[in-house]
Parts: sequence; C-alpha cells; structure tokens
Amino acid sequence: MQMPYKLIGKQGAEGFQLPPGASLVVGRAIGCDIPVVDQTVSRRHAEITLDAAGVRVRDMGSSNGTFLNGARIASAAISVGDVISFGAMAFRLEQTDSPSPADSALSDEVSTVAAFAAPSTLREMPVDGVGTRFDFDIPAGRPRSEPEDDRDLNARKLATLLEVSKGLTRAVHIDHLLDKVARYVFQIMDVDRVSIMLTEDDGTLVSKVSRDRQGTDAGRAVPQSIARKVVDGRVAIVSDNAPEDGRFGGSSIIAQRVRSAMCAPLIGSEDRVLGVLYVDNLTTTHRFTDGDLEYLIAFAGIAAVSIENSSFAERIRREALVRGNYERYFAPALAARIAESPGAVRLGGTQTVVVVLFSDIRDFTALSAAMAPDDTALQLSEYLSAMVDCVFEQGGMLDKFIGDSVMAQWGAPISGIDDADRAVKAALNMLKELERLNAKWRNEGRPTLQVGIGIDSGKVFAGNIGSERRLEFTVIGDAVNTAARLCAVANGGDILVTSAVRNKLRSPVEVQECPPLALKGTDDRVPVHRITA
Repeated sequence: MQMPYKLIGKQGAEGFQLPPGASLVVGRAIGCDIPVVDQTVSRRHAEITLDAAGVRVRDMGSSNGTFLNGARIASAAISVGDVISFGAMAFRLEQTDSPSPADSALSDEVSTVAAFAAPSTLREMPVDGVGTRFDFDIPAGRPRSEPEDDRDLNARKLATLLEVSKGLTRAVHIDHLLDKVARYVFQIMDVDRVSIMLTEDDGTLVSKVSRDRQGTDAGRAVPQSIARKVVDGRVAIVSDNAPEDGRFGGSSIIAQRVRSAMCAPLIGSEDRVLGVLYVDNLTTTHRFTDGDLEYLIAFAGIAAVSIENSSFAERIRREALVRGNYERYFAPALAARIAESPGAVRLGGTQTVVVVLFSDIRDFTALSAAMAPDDTALQLSEYLSAMVDCVFEQGGMLDKFIGDSVMAQWGAPISGIDDADRAVKAALNMLKELERLNAKWRNEGRPTLQVGIGIDSGKVFAGNIGSERRLEFTVIGDAVNTAARLCAVANGGDILVTSAVRNKLRSPVEVQECPPLALKGTDDRVPVHRITA
C-alpha cells in the first residue's frame, strides 16, 4: 500500500490530503483539485502526482513559478519535510499515519479524485479599488500545448469590457445607468438573475435592480450574509453549489432554487464600496468558473466608476440648478449658502413668517407708450438692476419681477430678527437710488420715474414650486396680497407699511399715521403707516 501524504499550509491555509495514485492540479481555478486562492497563484499552477516512486510536482507554466525548498523548479520529486511553494503560497509535505477510508476508495478508483479533493463550494477573491489587476492575459511561459483559443477568448472579453465602458458612460441618470448595467450582464454572461444593491449613507444595502433574463422583476432577495461579507471584506464571492453553502442563506437559497451564484463589490474612488453586483443561476451547479468571477469583478469595477460618475454628475447638475436658480434671487454668497443646505431642491415648502415688499413704477404703461421700445427696455433694465441691488444689499430675496414691479421678501429660506428693519431700509435706499437715477436721466433728456412701495409681514407658504428642471422659490399668502395692495394705493415716493411691520421694527424710523385703508379684496380697513425719509 502506498503511504498517504498531506500538504500542510505554512501561512495558515488549509491542509490537503494527497490520495495514493492521484494526479492533482493546484491552482486558483474552481475546477482545480487543490484550490489555492492567492493572486500569485495561476489558475492552473502545478500538478502533483503520487505513484510507487513517491510524490512529484510539475510546474504548468505558472506566472510566478513553483519552488522546492526555495529553488525554482520545472519538475522534481519531493520528500517528507520539503517545502513546496506555488507563487507566494508555501506548503510542507507530511506523511499521515494511515489512509482514511476515502483514501482507500480513491486508490481503487483514481478517476474519482476530483470528488474527494473537490474545492469548497464558496470561493473568495480579494478585490482592490483603483488599480485592480484582472488576470485576462495568458501567463508567461505557458506551454505550447495549451490551446490558442484562450487568447481569442481573452481578447473578446477585453473588447466586450471596452464596449461596456463606452456604453455606460453615455448613461447620465442613475436609474438608466443601473438598467443598462443589468442588460449588459445578461448580454455577456450566462446568468438567470441580476441584482444590484447600493449602499446608503448609513451603510445599509438597498436593492435597486433585481430582474430575470426576461426583464421582469425577479422578486428574490440577495442573501444578506453574502452581500455583507462582500461589502465588509471587499471580496468577490463565487459559489458553485449554493444550496450546500450555509453562508448563502440556506433555506432562502433552496426556496429560490439558486444553484450557482457570484457576487462582487462595486468599489469607487477612495476605496469606497458603493454596493454589490450579484448574479445567479437556477439550473446548474458548478456553472461559474474563476474566469467568470474575474470577469464579473472587471465588469463591477467599470460599473462602479460609471455609478460614481453618474452620482457626481447628478449632484453637480442639481447644485448648479439650485445655485443658478437662487443666484437670480439672492446675493451670490447667500445663494451658495442656501444651495449647500440639505433639501434645498426639494419640491414643496414650509409655513414661515416673512416680510414682503412690493415696488411699482407709477404710470409706467402710459410713459412707455411714448418711448421707443429699445429706450423703454434700456431704462427699465437700468431701474430694475438698481432696485435689485438695494434688496441684495439688505440680505433680501428677489422673488420675481411682475412687469415693472419688484417683489422681494425677507425671512425665507433664512430668517433674521431684523428682517423688518432690512426691508424698510431697502425701501428707503430704493427711493434714494431712484433720485440718483432721475438726476442722471434728466441730464440725458430721458423721462424720470416715480415709485410706490408697500410692505407687510405675516405667515406664508415658502418653498420650491415647479419641477426639478425648473424650480421657482416663492412665497404665497395674505402678507403677499396685502403688500401688493398697499403698493397699488401708494403715491409716488410713498412707503406704506402695516402695523405688523411697524411692530417688528427694532431701529427708530420716522412713521406717519395714515387713515385705515379699505384694500381691494378685503372687507376690513387695514391700519396703514407711511415711512418718511
């Protein structure tokens, strides 16, 4: 009877029994008899044979070589106590006391060695972020006897990944991108289901896509134990017999009829895991190879870059939309502050107290009828620009232009205890600035203008109205209507305010009492006060 031997891993790797009369292949590939998962080990690295003469090892054209007691070899006999290294993975040959029953059976039927030394059902492969090497190249020193078709296969794989990369860069919105990722996986891999989960800010994984080959919702959950292992360990996983692997969820896998499965992390910049890409097969065990797993890793790397770029582009687009929108209404520094606030672009709004100002040119319609259109546009633009500057200088928001009217407000989305003072000061500055403009226009032979101003304060709705492509931040409520009606009845040079505004003033101003006014749209007379310079 031949003596039984065993390879004992020196780096803490598992030991492998060497049954008598066997010929065993060592490598990273799932089909190898002695699976050694390490990037320095080729997929089919070396062959170990046991016969009457003892144990021999033969290198199979590996990239990083096979070594016996530190010396590189092509083929050699090994003895008990020798250290044999496959790449960076070292093992010591030991002799066991007696053969196991399995060993005896295998000595009678060498063809069943693969079943005895079959690889574990779960395989892991480390995945780096930027710079991950995908071993699609034919290893240096490959024996000429290996089929040249491998080169064609690798070339096709790389060409496909290039096309995938080009296709994914054209998808801008994240939902469209994830849909493309799923469709590409079905086109290039023999799988029955594709699932994509993305990591939320709190670290939870949320399913974004889960569909079968027909494009319908698969309705099956990715095993959380595997998804979390992939994310936390930054490893890709392949199981060639999922029902036998407890870490794949056991009964869940059986209920879902999963036979083989792979899962790879989506790693973005700064080694951040964005989520996982999961595929499975419902019909055949041992469907996926190490080459399939490496291909999935490569695909996941491209998808992760595209997902991250899409997220960046979406965020930039939304921030540009917000800033561009707010810079029309706020001073640039305040617009940037608001744009960076969480939820700034959400539709809807809140109830808040604001101070609303309306300014309107008296009899501008009749005045413009006597002017050339270009002259009207030039003078109105000059006037409105000066009025907006007065609002911005006091930290107010330009809500909108309504013809030759200006609507501004203080208090939304950022309020202050002196909002009423700022609004009144802006109104006074408007009148002062108009005096300067009128003097300039007289010298140019152009008509002068007079404005009336109304200011009220109260609770309003404040928020974004419109769509995500065009949002308008505005305020709606009784205070808006009252300020507009005060403005309508104000004479040229008047600043009319309500009691609500006067009561909020913190700085002293000259105020003249006016008779209560019956404003359009209201039954009650409103107490009104005139601000004098």
